[in-house]
Amino acid sequence: MNIGFFDSGIGGLTVLREALALLPNENYLYYADTDNTPYGTKTKEEVKGLAFRAVEFLMSHSMKALVIACNAATSASVEDLRRKYDIPIIGMEPAVKPAVAKSLNGGKRVLVLSTALTLREVKFQDLVARVDTEHIVDMLPAPKLVELAERFVFDGPEVEDYLRELLPWDRINCYGTIVLGCTHFPFFRQVLSRMLPDSIDIIDGNRGTVNHLYDVLKSKNLLNNASEKGRILFFRSGAPIEDPAVLEKYNRLLRP
Repeated sequence: MNIGFFDSGIGGLTVLREALALLPNENYLYYADTDNTPYGTKTKEEVKGLAFRAVEFLMSHSMKALVIACNAATSASVEDLRRKYDIPIIGMEPAVKPAVAKSLNGGKRVLVLSTALTLREVKFQDLVARVDTEHIVDMLPAPKLVELAERFVFDGPEVEDYLRELLPWDRINCYGTIVLGCTHFPFFRQVLSRMLPDSIDIIDGNRGTVNHLYDVLKSKNLLNNASEKGRILFFRSGAPIEDPAVLEKYNRLLRP
């Protein structure tokens, strides 16, 4: 039985990397919908349709659990998918709650970087309304980071120039935490750490998502107890990835 990971592109590999560290013996399917990336600039209905198509494909491959490793797809489709399928479906949630808790103690604000779709969806707005009682959360869409990641450009002048234009540098010191609210964005942690003041924490929801996956699998007695490492099969918009160069790129991003 497989655990499926689904994202609009390579962003979900940042979540799968955490899963491999915690659950190395599981068998994984990774579905990158690269024909239709990015999701964050599409409408909710468009993303929901794409998510259902991807999950229908994955469900034909003996699935025991699914991780929607995409904040935009989670916001647009997770509740409807759970109503249709009876396997555990784990979604993403930007790490706003821990960011608010930490920043309140330090008297700082929180900046959430994500896609436009995630930031405007009810799911995210409800999360902020629930935990941000002191109104310290600011939100900023960063669509070009998705485009850069899909070109495997994670550092260098193009990335730095975009971040210089994007971030509110004139008031950057008022922030205590930056939340990476898109699974593509952890690929830019190194350059962000270099450019931002040392006093700013950079966090994401990947580890929490995988911990939740583990808890759900354990509670349902679905953990793979085999001693050997599992395997990963990669798909791009429904077609197996067989090009060795592409597979090497994907596998490189999964290394610790």
